[in-house]
Amino acid sequence: MAQKNIAVLLAGSGVYDGSEIHEAVFTLLALDEAGASYQCVAPDKPQFHVVNHLTGEPMSESRNVLVESARIARGKVKALKDMKAIDFDALIIPGGFGAAKNLNEWAIKGPDGAIDPDVKAFILDFMRLNKPIGAMCMGPTVVAKALAGSDYHPQLTVGSTAAPSPYDIAAVSAGMELLGSKAVMRTVQQIEVDVMHKIVTAPCYMMEASISDIRLNTKQLVDALLKL
Repeated sequence: MAQKNIAVLLAGSGVYDGSEIHEAVFTLLALDEAGASYQCVAPDKPQFHVVNHLTGEPMSESRNVLVESARIARGKVKALKDMKAIDFDALIIPGGFGAAKNLNEWAIKGPDGAIDPDVKAFILDFMRLNKPIGAMCMGPTVVAKALAGSDYHPQLTVGSTAAPSPYDIAAVSAGMELLGSKAVMRTVQQIEVDVMHKIVTAPCYMMEASISDIRLNTKQLVDALLKL
């Protein structure tokens, strides 16, 4: 069987203004352990803003999403605008606030916020080609926004109101439903597999979780995605 090649869509480097590093690295590790290859991709554009990860405060400087994503990819990242879904077997979107600031504007304007046009086109191409998509943490909001107004109405999860979370799971879930997706409650020990749409989602750091929890939840997603 040919080796699977997976696109991993990054949004910078760091939970508060880019991709969540643990989720991104564990994604790459799980893919490698499963015998799949991967290509990190990212939009080539300025970040929404830069956050000091020690203090949590915004900084008065500008950084580029592609350049910052290269920190996670060890330099091996390509501009999203040059990538085509037909060249990959599946797509994975790690979370972090960068997914909701640089890929879409959920963290700024909620479900009414815009989505990066290249991100939207990339996701829609995977859907049209019937290729699997995985998304974790705030990544499902990117999928929901990309599919808003389409004929696709997937089941997605960002977590569960039945377990501890530092975020408003109910509000994010309601926002995804406003866009036409079906929100499902899942804990950090679970994933949601929408077999019909070939979409796998996992809560990861949207829930109170240890780094070991994130490792296992990410691996669950990757393993389920590769089966699709």
